[in-house]
Amino acid sequence: MTGKLVVVPTPIGNLGDMTARALDALRAADVVCAEDTRVTGKLLAAFGISKRLERLDEALIGARAGGVVERVLAGEVIAYCSDAGMPGVSDPGLRLVAAARAAGAPVEVLPGPVAAATAYVASGCASASFFFGGFFPRKAAEQRARLESLRALDAALIFYESPNRVAAALGAIAEVFPLRQVTVCRELTKLHEEVVRGAAGEVRDAFAARAEEPGGVRGEIVLVIDGPSEAEEAVAAADALTAAHGRAVELAAQGLRTKEIAKRVAAEFGLARNDAYELAMEAGR
Repeated sequence: MTGKLVVVPTPIGNLGDMTARALDALRAADVVCAEDTRVTGKLLAAFGISKRLERLDEALIGARAGGVVERVLAGEVIAYCSDAGMPGVSDPGLRLVAAARAAGAPVEVLPGPVAAATAYVASGCASASFFFGGFFPRKAAEQRARLESLRALDAALIFYESPNRVAAALGAIAEVFPLRQVTVCRELTKLHEEVVRGAAGEVRDAFAARAEEPGGVRGEIVLVIDGPSEAEEAVAAADALTAAHGRAVELAAQGLRTKEIAKRVAAEFGLARNDAYELAMEAGR
């Protein structure tokens, strides 16, 4: 079998980040499938590569992935590029790779630029790990629900966002995580690259003001939210203790014995046995 699917990453902004191996793969391919043939066409032209291009975007990949895989199995070498960065990372290329793997077709993935990883390092956050959540939810309720679901994760949270929605996104982040540091990475590797870091509320206010200015906020954006801080954990612990005390009082009013109150409060709020017993004692007084 000589055919294979080659996943070819492209620069997220600076053409100098195109690797020699990626260029060799594009030159050797029988055809290049692209998320947007106009974008990839310009890239190929910049490096003097003439190659047949086929569009394979979000709207088409579901219906055409099977056909592309059949061509690979028949011996064709097909390269796939997204508009920028690593195909498959918040990109329809993930389904193409999955289809190829399921069919047993050879897949070669080349390493290259990823905006999420670049932003994680550029942010300077202290978290030793990160969670990549793709594009930030659009609706306010979904934004809050997503952030709340990730509250306990001991990792930086990374999302892609549109410049038109970044102010609203930062508003949701500041509401849910008022004590965390947030970084906005804009136009990474490009001429007007910008990294803005600060307390969630400060960054929110800065970009809310920018959104009102002529031209608003422009460019590709990555949001990095630091993991839980000591201050946030202290506040959460105090809130949990207050809630546990209220629950103990409620159970005492129902006539439950001290030991049973302590047992239930410890289970519901994850408290140490001694702490739960002290709350139960106080509630019974």
